[in-house]
Amino acid sequence: MTAQPLRAADLLAQRLYEAGCRHAFGMPGGEVLTLVDALEKAGIAFHLAKHENAAGFMAEGVHHVDGAPAILVATVGPGAMNGVNVVANALQDRVPLMVLTGCVDADEALSYTHQVLDHAAVFAPITKGSFRLTPGGADTIADKAVSLAMAPRQGPVHIDVPISVAGAPVAEGARRRLAPSSAVAPAGADLAKARDWLAGARRPVAILGLDILRDGSAPVVQAFLEHFQIPFVTTYKAKGVVDEDHALCLGGAGLSPLADRHLVPFIQSADLILCIGYDPIEMRTGWREIWDPATQNVIDIAAVANDHYMHQAGLNIIGDTGASLEALAQGLRGVQTWPGDEVVAVKKALAGAFPLDDIWGPAAVIAEARAVMPAGTLATADSGAHRILLSQMWACEAPKSLVQSSGLCTMGCAVPLAIGLKLAAPDRPVISFSGDAGFLMVAGELATARELGVPVIFVVFVDASLALIELKQRQRQMTNRGVDFDRHDFAAMGRAFGGQGVTVRTREELRAALEAARGSETFTVIAAEIERGAYDGRI
Repeated sequence: MTAQPLRAADLLAQRLYEAGCRHAFGMPGGEVLTLVDALEKAGIAFHLAKHENAAGFMAEGVHHVDGAPAILVATVGPGAMNGVNVVANALQDRVPLMVLTGCVDADEALSYTHQVLDHAAVFAPITKGSFRLTPGGADTIADKAVSLAMAPRQGPVHIDVPISVAGAPVAEGARRRLAPSSAVAPAGADLAKARDWLAGARRPVAILGLDILRDGSAPVVQAFLEHFQIPFVTTYKAKGVVDEDHALCLGGAGLSPLADRHLVPFIQSADLILCIGYDPIEMRTGWREIWDPATQNVIDIAAVANDHYMHQAGLNIIGDTGASLEALAQGLRGVQTWPGDEVVAVKKALAGAFPLDDIWGPAAVIAEARAVMPAGTLATADSGAHRILLSQMWACEAPKSLVQSSGLCTMGCAVPLAIGLKLAAPDRPVISFSGDAGFLMVAGELATARELGVPVIFVVFVDASLALIELKQRQRQMTNRGVDFDRHDFAAMGRAFGGQGVTVRTREELRAALEAARGSETFTVIAAEIERGAYDGRI
C-alpha cells in the first residue's frame, strides 16, 4: 500500500500534536474536511459541537486540564463568524486558542463571493496574530502560531487554511522550532529597592493573578507568602493558586461590591502591595487605582509591561513570577506582620458577608453543592449574579478548579467549559453553574454532552430573570423592561436530551439530587428554583 504524501494540513496538525493537543472541537464544512482529516491522522480527536462558540469553550475546558493549546475548527464564513465571541473571550481571558478556519482560495475569491469575507480582518483585533497557511511555509507558520499563542500573555491565534493549500503536498525535511525562553528575574537597583521595601514592610499584602498559572510558580509563591507572612487575595481566575483554606488567604476579588467593602480598605491600609502575576483585566472599575504609589510602596511583578493604567506601581518588574520572588527573598528573614489581628478581622467579616447557612436561595445552593462535592471537583461558572456569589463562596484547593469567563464575562460559557473539562479529566467530578438565561443560550450542547458520554452535573439557578441586570435596573429606579422571561422546565430539557433532570426547591432536595448525580453514568440537569430578587444584598 502506497503511503499518502504529506500535506500542508498534516504539518499543521503534527505541530499541534507536538504541543500536546489531543482534542479539537467545531462544526465542519466542506472547506475544512482535509484539516479535520489531518488532525485525526495526527492523533487529535475531532469532536462535533452544536455551535462554534460552544466548541471554543469546550476546547478551553480541555486546555485548563492539559495545558496544551485549545483548538477550534470553523468553516468559511458563518462558521468562522459564530466563533467571534469565544475568540474575543480567549484574548481577554489569556487562553491559547488555535482558531483554524477554512477559506476560499485567493484566485477563486477574485470572482466568487458566496460566503467569502476577510477572516483575517475580522480576527485581527481579537487575536494575538493571524496567519494564512501556504504549502512552502506550513511548518514555519504552524510553529510561529503555536509559539505566539503560548507566549506571555497567552491568547488566541488565527490560521486561515485555503482549501487547495490544506491538501497540497509538501516535502519532508527538518522542522523549524522556536527555542523556549528562559525565566527572567530582576537585578540591579530596582531589585535592591524592592528588597528594602520588603524587609521594612510590617503591613504587606499581595494580589495574585493568572500569570502565576502560566509560570507554574505556585509553590514558590506560597513559600514566599508564608515566609514573609503576607496575606493575599486572588483574582477569580487565580483562585486556588494557594489553597483557599490557608490562614493568609482572603479569598477572591474583582466583582463583588460586598466583598470590596472589607478588602479595599484593608489593601489601602497596607505599607507594601505586591502585585504578583496580577492581570487587572479581570477586575471591575471599583479596583481602578485603589492605591496611591506616592504614599504606598507598590511592586508590580508581571509577564508584560504595565500599560493598562488600572493601577500604577513604584516598581514594575517584567519577568517570571517565581524567579522574581526568589530574587526578592534571597537572604531576607521573615518578620511578624499585621500585629493588630487585622487579617483575622477581615476573614471574619467576609465569612459573615457570605454565610453558608441560608435556608434556601442562591447562597444555599452554592453552600450545599460545595459541601456535597468531593475534593478534586472541577467547577465552572457562567456570567451573571450567581457567578459573583459563587466566586466568593466556592473555596478552591487547587488552581483552575473554578473556571469562568473573567475578562470578557460572556454568558453561555459554563456548560461547554464543563464538557471540555470532563472530557479531559474523566476521573474527576465536574459541576457547572448557570443562570437560566445563560443555560438557554447553549441548551443544545446537552446533546453534545450525551454524545460524548460525559456525566457532568449542570446546576441551573432558575428565577426567570436576568437577575444581575434586573438588580441594576431597580437600583437606577428604572421600569422593569427586557429582563424577564418564563420559568421553563429545565429538568425536562435534561431528560429530553438523554440525561437526568430534577427540579429542587430545598437544600434537602438538592443534596439528594447531587448525590444521585454523582453516581449517574450520564449528565444531570438540576434546576434550582429560587425567588426573584434573591441576590439583593448578597453580592
